[in-house]
Amino acid sequence: MPETPRSSFLALSESASLGTLVCREAGLRQIPLEERRFQGGEFKLRPLESVRGHCVYVLQTLAGSPDAPVAERLVRLLFLLNTLRDAGAARRVVIIPYLAYARKERRTQTRDPVHTRYVAQLLESSAADQLMLLDVHNPAATDNAFRIPLDHLTALPMMADHFARRLGPGQIAVVSPDVGGIKRAQIFREMLTARLQRPIELLFAEKRRVSGAVSSAGLVGDPAGRQAIIIDDLCATGGTLLSAAEMCRDAGAACVHAAVSHAPLTEGLDLLIAAGSIDGIVTTDSVGSFRRPDPVGKLTILSVAPLFGQAIRRTLAGIPLAPLLSRWPVTDAD
Repeated sequence: MPETPRSSFLALSESASLGTLVCREAGLRQIPLEERRFQGGEFKLRPLESVRGHCVYVLQTLAGSPDAPVAERLVRLLFLLNTLRDAGAARRVVIIPYLAYARKERRTQTRDPVHTRYVAQLLESSAADQLMLLDVHNPAATDNAFRIPLDHLTALPMMADHFARRLGPGQIAVVSPDVGGIKRAQIFREMLTARLQRPIELLFAEKRRVSGAVSSAGLVGDPAGRQAIIIDDLCATGGTLLSAAEMCRDAGAACVHAAVSHAPLTEGLDLLIAAGSIDGIVTTDSVGSFRRPDPVGKLTILSVAPLFGQAIRRTLAGIPLAPLLSRWPVTDAD
């Protein structure tokens, strides 16, 4: 019977804060990583301890920052995976809390690229054996792009737990800011209904795109007098969420909250924090640890470290991840 490989953990410097939290939650030992930069932008990555025969968990979030753009983060991850293969690691499990390039998963115009497939090919050719992702833009397209085992995690149960403990006794409506997000909003509505044991309405905004410009055409459903929660996977510029919030306000919503898994651009959060139509914003630290000016106390950041830590422990113990997809918190015994 083959021996179970030892497990260890690595996080690149641009994801170090989140990586340390995930490693602690997973109960793994973090291997120190030498990172050197050379003139001209070249770099070197080298684990400072042996990884021969190890199952190595590697964390890198692909949200760009001024000192580490998205493309550089991806290339550094690819180089590190190849380095680990050359150093004799038995398996390489890649944890990507925020997967960049995932929004371009199909052709919408002639000669369009399909970035999701390209990223999949790069990771697979660089010795990734398994992936853990969080709330990708289109799970089905991501599944079709990859040919290695892929675990989809979601922040929706954490958000449902957050709102279940904080919403008042009044009526509630879950709102999708566009038609494409209705399934996500429906899943969130079911989670929140199970927690609160009372009916919750499902609404959605119609969004039209003309010559690359997005405009909202109207709101389907009535939020009047209800606590509205606009749920989405991504806040980039914040325009889509703000438009949906303003429609909810104009239709008489008692209050409006925005909940998004990823906020890769600071401009989007800044816009929502400043908006008078939004009472609260909930997001995660999937893009890494960050602090935003929030003079009015609107912003709540939920850490995904316990979620990924639990997923890693379950993977190592051979326990299903399914409970993590429907409720939070979850214990090792569930």
